[in-house]
This record gives sequence, structure tokens and C-alpha cells, in this order.
Amino acid sequence: MKIKELVDIVDEAIANVKIAIVSSQQRVFESPYTSWEFTQRSLELEDELDKLKKIRNYIIQFDPEADAGKIFKEEELKELLVYLRIMTEMRAHEF
Repeated sequence: MKIKELVDIVDEAIANVKIAIVSSQQRVFESPYTSWEFTQRSLELEDELDKLKKIRNYIIQFDPEADAGKIFKEEELKELLVYLRIMTEMRAHEF
């Protein structure tokens, strides 16, 4: 896998988390009984967004055509891909 492909996956995850944040923030106003839960969830998603942005900033330092397998250890890359898959496959209502 090339670094460029990895950055694309991170960008997709970032976009998905941003959508989930907006969705959670909108649900804050649905009911006074659940507003705290959705506020809390929005804050948790903001933390995930910050984490994804840090990952992206780190990855873009490398040559886009470089092989990610040579830069990262196999276990690190596998864990990162699992995390990114979770972030990209979840829908706003699942967060």
C-alpha cells in the first residue's frame, strides 16, 4: 500500500467523523433528556477527529509513492488500517 492510498483512507475517515459530529450536535436539541449524551458523544468524536488529523499530518511527511509497509512495522500498519476501517465504515447514527 502506498502512502498516498493511506492518506486517502485517513481523509475518508476524517470526513465520516465530521459528519457524525454534525449529526450528534444536531441531536442535542431533540430532547432535554438526551442532550447531555449527544453533547458528550460530540466531544468524544472531536477527540477522534483530532487523532485522525494527527495521523494524517504524520503520514503526509512521507513520499506519497513510498510503500507504507516499509515505513511502518507490520503490526502498526495492521492496527492503523483496522482503526481506519472502523472509522470509515461506521455511520453517523452508530457513533
